[in-house]
Amino acid sequence: MSLAPFRLKPWFSPRPWGRKSLEPWYEDTGTTELVGEAWLTGPQCVVEEGDELAGKTLASLTPELGGEFPLLVKLLFPNEKLSVQVHPDDAQAQAAGEARGKTECWYVLEAEPGAAVALGLKDGVDVAKVKAAIADGTMEELMEWVPVSVGDMLFVDAGTVHAIGPGVVLLETQQTSDVTYRLYDYGRPRELHLEQGLKVIKPKTQAGKVAPQQMDGFTRLIEQRYFVVDRFDLGEMEERRVAMDGAGCLVGIEGKVWVTTPGDEVELEPGKAVVVPAGTGEVMVEAELGARFVRCVAPAVAQAS
Repeated sequence: MSLAPFRLKPWFSPRPWGRKSLEPWYEDTGTTELVGEAWLTGPQCVVEEGDELAGKTLASLTPELGGEFPLLVKLLFPNEKLSVQVHPDDAQAQAAGEARGKTECWYVLEAEPGAAVALGLKDGVDVAKVKAAIADGTMEELMEWVPVSVGDMLFVDAGTVHAIGPGVVLLETQQTSDVTYRLYDYGRPRELHLEQGLKVIKPKTQAGKVAPQQMDGFTRLIEQRYFVVDRFDLGEMEERRVAMDGAGCLVGIEGKVWVTTPGDEVELEPGKAVVVPAGTGEVMVEAELGARFVRCVAPAVAQAS
């Protein structure tokens, strides 16, 4: 069975640091709880538009896709500080019985003045100092806080101690993994994972801001082992061929886009993802009034590893 591209309905994850309203991205989340994350390609996301697939979950399509979809793409909506946390790399995760680690990146879609994220530890900070700071409530002082603005791309390497402040909306692209070790949570009554987390901390990583690269017809935001993320800006009544070199998805940011392959068409809306199965090769996209979208692709080498 050869799958045509299909659109997924976001799955909303309640979080104590989230928001009551996610407008203008989403009119209704289906819950009265605070929502912190909209999963766009989560395994529980349901196909809402796509030939003969409507109502099926992304996880249920694993056989047809040739394996688990390799990228978990989300929108994050922090209204308060997220916990200070760390993720293991592949080897560390597999040693703990997990399928894979969690390397991720954040693309800043909205940012209030003064918004910042924490990426890594200050010079000279080791695991012993982290453990002491968690105990005495000074963990924030040991982290490198990075101011952010709209259009920034940040790489979050596995092993990086990190946190996100309020006042931003982020597009997160990551390995399909939910392995998170919470180190510090500002006194909120949630479980911490100190034993696991302290073991996987790396005092120095490659985390940080990534400069965009102008390519032929698009902007390359980041290129790493597990994902390549590009932004496309379309003018009025513009058509564009978009190559898909591996399994991936297109995520709507502004305006409406129609994604077409021979014999099939699906609409891409802001805040939603259209999955393009591996082997599709390329799709045609068209915007009537101009639009912006992001292409997230997992390189074949990462899928095979």
